[in-house]
Amino acid sequence: MKSTEEYVRFLEGKGFTFGNDAIGFIYFGKRYTDASDILVNAAIELTLKVQKNFDGSFYISFLENLKQNGIETRNGAISFAMEQGLLK
Repeated sequence: MKSTEEYVRFLEGKGFTFGNDAIGFIYFGKRYTDASDILVNAAIELTLKVQKNFDGSFYISFLENLKQNGIETRNGAISFAMEQGLLK
């Protein structure tokens, strides 16, 4: 399991760019929801897949929904996104 910091560096190595505002949203959302690195990383991944870039407000809203629905794993987050019609 990668920490959120490691995951962001991994994505940057794959060509995604995160400005300071995006990094701020990532860590604000993590603190605000008290989410685990696993859940934060899944929310980042799914935000990028759904929005095609990093959208901070979508990310925070999605992360809140994951927490409110008791989702704790990446697979659970993917299933939840599919159930919500965000992924096909």
